[in-house]
Amino acid sequence: MDSWFQILVLVACITPAMVEGSVRSYTFNVAMKNTTRLCSSKPIVTVNGMFPGPTLYAREDDTVLVKVTNRVKYNVTIHWHGVRQLRTGWADGPAYITQCPIQPGQSYVYNFTITGQRGTLLWHAHILWLRATLHGAIVILPKRGVPYPFPKPHKEVVVVLGEWWKSDTEAVINQAIKSGLAPNVSDAHTINGHPGPISSCPSQGGFTLPVESGKTYMLRIINAALNEELFFKIAGHQLTIVEVDATYVKPFKTNTIVIAPGQTTNALVSADQSSGKYLVAASPFMDSPIAVDNMTATATLHYSGTLAATSTTLTKTPPQNATAVANNFINSLRSLNSKTYPAQVPLTVDHNLLFTVGLGINPCPSCKAGNGSRVVASMNNVTFVMPTTALLQAHFFNISGVFTSDFPGNPPTIFNYTGSPPSNLQTMSGTKVYRLRYNSTVQLVLQDTGIIAPENHPIHLHGFNFFAVGKGLGNYNPKVDQKNFNLVDPVERNTIGVPSGGWVAIRFRADNPGVWFMHCHLEIHTTWGLKMAFLVDNGKGPNQSLLPPPSDLPKC
Repeated sequence: MDSWFQILVLVACITPAMVEGSVRSYTFNVAMKNTTRLCSSKPIVTVNGMFPGPTLYAREDDTVLVKVTNRVKYNVTIHWHGVRQLRTGWADGPAYITQCPIQPGQSYVYNFTITGQRGTLLWHAHILWLRATLHGAIVILPKRGVPYPFPKPHKEVVVVLGEWWKSDTEAVINQAIKSGLAPNVSDAHTINGHPGPISSCPSQGGFTLPVESGKTYMLRIINAALNEELFFKIAGHQLTIVEVDATYVKPFKTNTIVIAPGQTTNALVSADQSSGKYLVAASPFMDSPIAVDNMTATATLHYSGTLAATSTTLTKTPPQNATAVANNFINSLRSLNSKTYPAQVPLTVDHNLLFTVGLGINPCPSCKAGNGSRVVASMNNVTFVMPTTALLQAHFFNISGVFTSDFPGNPPTIFNYTGSPPSNLQTMSGTKVYRLRYNSTVQLVLQDTGIIAPENHPIHLHGFNFFAVGKGLGNYNPKVDQKNFNLVDPVERNTIGVPSGGWVAIRFRADNPGVWFMHCHLEIHTTWGLKMAFLVDNGKGPNQSLLPPPSDLPKC
């Protein structure tokens, strides 16, 4: 074992409380591990043999080094979801966008600094469907001596929500691509890797959250599922929401959270009920006629001193299509917008963009199950084609022929987006980016379409946080809708749900040079092409330019 590796292993075992360091080093060994869930076993891709993977701890302003070694047969990349990656696009992780994948037997050190962020984020694989099991939490603590803007909890607990397939997930998506149809839904949802007991597998254990009466706990809740938005609730307990996507919000109480893939929510829960056991539930949210995994994952909140034989207090999960419950949560989110944590919403707009997001149907002679056609997805009717050279390398080294800078800023064809679909459901294909001048401001309206079915799309933007300044149902109307925008304290996020049959408006400042992926965080829609990239040019100053690539950057 080389000394560099030994040092990394030692440092990776150090907890945040042990050291004041500004450099945190981790070792991620990507390897297969035989795992049993739902009374059946299969090998899964893991980091360090853990599912979910290890939690990465850092403080605001720390530099993080993660040596990822690929010991599986698949190409691998890791994305640090929500980390701004200021000028360090090489460490962002989406395959063929900012880097070529780490090939079997190879290693790559992700090197980035956490600037101006604190809270909960997640890391996950960003290639194929490997993130089904290759994911974990990122916990960013405030700088030393800086308190939370809410009462300090007695304890903090990471809660990772996910999905589980009995089959190999790569086989599931490969079969879907071959057929041109949607893939099989998952067999269960999970809370910290466990579905909880289910009728077909009653011996299946679940996650237990031990609490002491009178104490307050902070749950760092992460949705790492591939394709499903989830409701989360705890029987008999209110949740006080204090942060989403690593940005503080004005605290509010609720009994139900809605959380899309890629989103995070920090919630305070007080152990203020009579002692006993209380059900924790994660169930699907889908307000469109689209198949989902209807299994509810369960865990237990367990008061200390409660006997194991005590019966569990149950809770009723919201109906799968409970749009009102979801909206109640989403509409309550507001930036803290305090003196210490101001909401710096761009008030002027340089780029006024409208992107339609949705599905389409393209010819596919080999797709027998799809009768010679396949389902695709697009933004502004462009189905993104993944390049074979990473876009960031093509940009930095001026390699021509990899992408074009003509992604349309508005829909190429105007139609009644949320009404009857156009007669032609075909999309165009291309590797197109939209170019932004450094420090320019962007207003982007994401408009759902009713082609095939209206659907809620959680859209994730790499490299930036943005402000969600408005949303509505039907087609966006700039003359009317813009008058109702919240430019004072809109919630700041990195992943936002475009409402089913509606639109959402976001604003951000292009202050991070590089190539930044934007895509639907429902993995099937990304696979189908619902993705694009922004290319942000360098600015004038030395701190406004993309740093050169590291020497160990993987080659394609």
